[in-house]
Amino acid sequence: MAGPEPAEPGAGQGQLAGQLDEPRIVDVAAGPTALLAFDTNAVGIVRVTEAALPLLRKSANPTVVTVSSSMGSFWAVTNPERPESGLPLALYAASKAAATMLTVQYAKAHPGIRFNAVEPGATATDMTAAFGIGRPVGPSAAVVARWATLGPEGPTGTLQDERGPLPF
Repeated sequence: MAGPEPAEPGAGQGQLAGQLDEPRIVDVAAGPTALLAFDTNAVGIVRVTEAALPLLRKSANPTVVTVSSSMGSFWAVTNPERPESGLPLALYAASKAAATMLTVQYAKAHPGIRFNAVEPGATATDMTAAFGIGRPVGPSAAVVARWATLGPEGPTGTLQDERGPLPF
């Protein structure tokens, strides 16, 4: 979608004129939106994990699964062959990158507990509806459940999807 015609040089001096074409970066300058995205997708991980650590330490099979996203993978969002490279979700992507990094750091700090970040697949939500993508919740939930019930031999400190490790 093209914007308005460019202004003539010198027209509207003292004013900022410009043109914005789709796709655009969504909500980059929206402070409250940024706070909400990071509070949910990053700070929330810290709050819940810190509260759960005493119980996890007592568990026979301590496992933490972070529901992350390939949108938080530098590899995926810069790879033109991946759909993530064309989605204008700057705050979501940045907050999911933080979620994955927190997962890796928790894995390093607590070697007796398995921490993995999981990309459950594009899932039909209010956010994905705007892009016309997303599968039913069931298959995505199955991906998360598989990682949550993995035995003690499973990996830790990784970002995975249903096919295996994802670079990040």
